[in-house]
Amino acid sequence: MTIRSARPEDADFIVQTILAAQRGYRPRGWFDVALGWPEAQCRDFIARIAVARAVSMWHVSQFLVAEVDGKPAAALCALPAAGTGPAARRAIEEVAVATGLAAPELEAIRQRGAYTRACWVQGGEGDWMIEYIATDPGYRGRGLVQGLIGHALDKGRAAGFGRATISFLIGNEPAERAYAKAGFAFAEEKRDPTFEAIIGAPGFRMFARAI
Repeated sequence: MTIRSARPEDADFIVQTILAAQRGYRPRGWFDVALGWPEAQCRDFIARIAVARAVSMWHVSQFLVAEVDGKPAAALCALPAAGTGPAARRAIEEVAVATGLAAPELEAIRQRGAYTRACWVQGGEGDWMIEYIATDPGYRGRGLVQGLIGHALDKGRAAGFGRATISFLIGNEPAERAYAKAGFAFAEEKRDPTFEAIIGAPGFRMFARAI
């Protein structure tokens, strides 16, 4: 296993990672619902976000990739929690303009994506945030996630952060076990019936640990 920073040519793998992490154990995640488009169109839009000028939590520069035999096998995002919401909006707006998306459709994306607001939990302004963790199914069971988390924690520590957080769907037991193994413990959760009606999970849970 080799762990490195993601590069622009990893965009398609980062898209796969983002979608897999958002969906968790459910068939749909945030981008599926907010965009509401066929899979190929969603993937193209997210790939553009991954290399946009606006750097968001979906940008390749925020990801670490674990390679096995020279091939990307797992990835995660690690960055300061501060400002992630506005940065995400700027990235979506940039790609919407670049792809000729009409203003009413952009507003519709915002409205469709608002279902997470009542139950999304993430790190505070002073936290180091780890998100979008996923392993290609063919490489599971090799300790890639633990290796990636270890590198992400080192990166946060070197940047001067004292606490790291990870959020995931309530009910995603494999994720919960993996994060507990990495030294994270329960910090907060939020539930919302509207979210559950759309996704099929009660809401989000956040784990945290000192770094």
